[in-house]
Amino acid sequence: MSSSSTRTFAAIAGGAMVTLGIVGATIAQAAPGAVADSEMSTGTTSTVTTAPGKPPIPMAQPSIKGPAPLPVEEQGLPG
Repeated sequence: MSSSSTRTFAAIAGGAMVTLGIVGATIAQAAPGAVADSEMSTGTTSTVTTAPGKPPIPMAQPSIKGPAPLPVEEQGLPG
C-alpha cells in the first residue's frame, strides 16, 4: 500500500469510529425502558361478534361445462 492510500484508509476508519462513538453515546443517554414503560395507548379496540352461519359469497360455478371448442386455425385438417 502506498502512503496516500494508507492515509485515506486511516481517515475513513477514524471517521467510522467517531460516528460509532456518537451513535453509542446517543443510545446510552436514552432512558432504558423509556418505550416499554410508556403509558401511551395505541388506541386499539376489540369487538366481540358472532361468526356468520354461511359464507357471504356462494361458491363459484363455471359458466362453461365440458371442454371448450378449439379455434378454427387449431382444429387440424378435415377428414
